[in-house]
Amino acid sequence: MANSRTPEEKSFLTSDNTELFYRHWPAQESGASRKVIVLFHRGHEHSGRLQHIVDELAMPDTAFYAWDARGHGRSPGQRGHSPSLARSVQDVDEFVRFAAADSQAALEEVIVVAQSVGAVLAATWAHDYAPAIRGLVLASPAFKVKLYVPFARSGLALLHRLRGLFFVNSYVKGKYLTHDPERVASFNHDPLITRPIAVNILLDLYRTAERIVSDAAAITLPTQLLVSGEDYVVHRKPQLDFYQRLRSPLKELHVLPGFYHDTLGERDRQLAFDKMRAFIDTLYAMPPQRFDYQNEDRWSPGADHWRMLSGGPAPYSLDDVAYRALRYGMKILGTQSTGVRLGFETGFDSGSTLDYVYRNQPHGSSWLGRQIDKNYLNSVGWQGIRQRKVHLQQLIQQAVAQLAAQGRPVRVVDVAAGHGRYVLDALAGETAVSEILLRDYSELNVAKGQAMIAERGMADQARFERGDAFNRAELAALAPRPTLGIVSGLYELFPENALVRNSLAGLADAIEPGGILIYTGQPWHPQLKTIAWSLTSHKDGKAWVMRVRTQGEMDALVREAGFDKCTQLIDEWGIFTVSLAVRRPS
Repeated sequence: MANSRTPEEKSFLTSDNTELFYRHWPAQESGASRKVIVLFHRGHEHSGRLQHIVDELAMPDTAFYAWDARGHGRSPGQRGHSPSLARSVQDVDEFVRFAAADSQAALEEVIVVAQSVGAVLAATWAHDYAPAIRGLVLASPAFKVKLYVPFARSGLALLHRLRGLFFVNSYVKGKYLTHDPERVASFNHDPLITRPIAVNILLDLYRTAERIVSDAAAITLPTQLLVSGEDYVVHRKPQLDFYQRLRSPLKELHVLPGFYHDTLGERDRQLAFDKMRAFIDTLYAMPPQRFDYQNEDRWSPGADHWRMLSGGPAPYSLDDVAYRALRYGMKILGTQSTGVRLGFETGFDSGSTLDYVYRNQPHGSSWLGRQIDKNYLNSVGWQGIRQRKVHLQQLIQQAVAQLAAQGRPVRVVDVAAGHGRYVLDALAGETAVSEILLRDYSELNVAKGQAMIAERGMADQARFERGDAFNRAELAALAPRPTLGIVSGLYELFPENALVRNSLAGLADAIEPGGILIYTGQPWHPQLKTIAWSLTSHKDGKAWVMRVRTQGEMDALVREAGFDKCTQLIDEWGIFTVSLAVRRPS
């Protein structure tokens, strides 16, 4: 092709030390702003098949980046395999941040263009990580693949449980993707095309896509959706449902009649490119758009859902009968389980319950009680809590290393530590840490935490005191000033943002510029109704009704307080996030 741009071929290192291959097309013209477009290829494909996008968009003032996803093209790993879809989404986050830094551009100068499976990864990233990029272009996202075989998904799930990891070969041939004969031939004969897909990724793709489509209101980025009108590979309805739920006021949908699945590789793709180029030019012509999260605790889908759950089920409805039966069963049989009994005694959201969940050792007054306890501890919510502890420890250790490398003293405060297990586990043996202050409002948690400090022989380094995590003046007066603040599992329990703002403002007052804040979030939870209508809180034994905060809302509160998010981790179910942010200069 005339005027074809030649890419640089390199690799970048992910956080799990995997070197992923990527292509970089540097900008040919310099400008006042650094425009960056990051491309994500379809499933089975690789970055080499995206050369035509770079050429046909004809944006010489823009740098382009495209990777080979792990297990694809020239990147390492079993063909078609990733440890999990969540790991691949984390790769997306790391690659986009790498591309921005490599081009010396702010994240808000980045636009992501993604197709098919790549579009699902990009949409999941937008939902789970709330990146402050300029916008998204999604072409025929594979939210629901057409498997054509009845009960294929349930059968694959059963085989996966019985056999473990295995691979499924794709039925897709080039003629089902595009009317362009050159693209058909190149797809059929490209030796780097990866035809198998690991069963864990295929099943993860379905589960994750259902979550993202149902909760697309959490995505507030400017988004253009291009839908192929005659797609033999994926279903259209989930794409349209996703689009309708997006909350950005800057969004546009285009259905392209007669197009097969390879939307950006179709014979008449100029129709798609014209729309895509116009959208991209519009986004770059205006200031970066930031969604207004000021009133999310009042006017948002999450607030509406919280109010609905707070009202309880309709009397004598199926939900009412079912949850009455569940509560009755838990009180009659469930209390034979140590964990369930502890939940009723101290609250299922209490520090005592969380410490029990962390230990993950089923106990009960009988064999039945132990089995109930085992199932209770294996619920997806508690699995997510334990993974959150792992992520907290990772980021706490990362923060300590970061502060020590800068020659800063490491003084730690956790403002609502529960029993403090996750902090003490993370900091055991960390010689760079000069002081650990754990605080909690509950006298029981303080006593348990003090005992845990004594048991571990950490009394010369750590102390535990009673304190109010929502009292700004109390937090601001902490002395000596902490350089690492931690707040975990607290804000998720309170629907009002005024309390959260007070707490974050106090931490911002306390933590010196360049210091670090580690905070958790809960952008989604699959068991909100079950929790609200069957479990009780530590707050006066009332129903435990949670309002999810989207990651965008949580990050906005942190940014408003004076911190800039740098890193985030999230579990494979998309329930709990742990983020690291740095205090800006005042």
